Amino acid sequence: MTDTAFPDHEYLTVKELADLLRLKERKIYDLAASGAVPCSRVTGKLLFPADEIRAWIDRARSGGHGDTASGPPTRPPIMLGSHDPLLDWAIRQSCCGLATFHDGSLDGLERFERKEGVAAGLHIHDELSDSWNVTAVSGATGNQNAVLVTFATRHRGLVVRPGMPPLSGLCDLAGRRIVPRQSGSGTDTLFRHLAAREGLGLSNLDMAEVARTEDEAVETVRRGEADAAFGLEAMARSYGLDFVPILDEEFALLVDRKAWFEPPMQTLMTFCASAAFKARAEAYGGYDIGALGTVVWNA
Repeated sequence: MTDTAFPDHEYLTVKELADLLRLKERKIYDLAASGAVPCSRVTGKLLFPADEIRAWIDRARSGGHGDTASGPPTRPPIMLGSHDPLLDWAIRQSCCGLATFHDGSLDGLERFERKEGVAAGLHIHDELSDSWNVTAVSGATGNQNAVLVTFATRHRGLVVRPGMPPLSGLCDLAGRRIVPRQSGSGTDTLFRHLAAREGLGLSNLDMAEVARTEDEAVETVRRGEADAAFGLEAMARSYGLDFVPILDEEFALLVDRKAWFEPPMQTLMTFCASAAFKARAEAYGGYDIGALGTVVWNA
C-alpha cells in the first residue's frame, strides 16, 4: 500500500497515518469518523493504535473482510436529540421510515457522535457567544462527516396554568410549582442559565416530576399538577394554556452527510417543503420555518 516506514511507537497521529497511507489529513479524519479505520480519541485528539493499523493494512492487501472490505458501519435510521412536536409530526406524516429516540439535545449529540442515529435535533445555547448549536456541534463532532441545518425558530417561554396571577418573567416563578426537564436537555440548560441571569434561585421553586418531552411538560400543567413549564408557544396553544414569551430559540438538525442523501432524510425534508407542513406549522403557532434547510455548519 505504501513504502513509507511504519512508525515504531504504539500510537500514530493523524499526520503520521496520512503520511503512511499517502492521503490527505482530511481523508484520515473522514475515515476515522466513518469507522473505517481503527482509532481512539484521547482528550479530543485522534490516535491510531499501531498494531491495529498494521492488521487493517494487511487485511486490505490480502482482500480480507475487515473494515475496508465491508465498509464503514451503517448508522441506524433513528432521529436522536431534543423532542420537537412539529418535527415529530413530520416524521410520522411523511412515512420516511425514521424511528425516534428523544432524550434531550446533549444526549442526542453524544449518541450522534457514537453513530447511534442518522440525525439529532438540537437547541443548545452557548452563553459566551450568545449563539445556538454551532459551538457545541463543532466541538463534539468536528471530525465527523456531518452537516447542521436549520429546522425552525421556536418561541419559548412560560406555559402557565389558567387563573394564575399574571407573570412578567422568570422572577415571578418564585414560590411556584414548575415542571423541570431532564438534566442535559437544551431546555433545562437554558432555563438554568436564564434563571441565574435574572437572580431566580432554583431552591425557591417547587419542582414537579421531571418531564422528558415538550408534550409531557405542558400536559403536566394542563392536569393542574404544576403552575408553569418552560415550554413552547406551540404546545401552550395546543393545550389551551396561557403563554408568556421569553425568547426565540434556533432548533436545528445535525445530520450525517451520507444519510442526508438517502431516502429517509430526503423523504422527510421533501415533506417539510410541502404545503401540508407549512399549514401545520402555522396551525401550531410559535414557529418560524422561513430558514428551513439552511446549512449553518459543515464538518
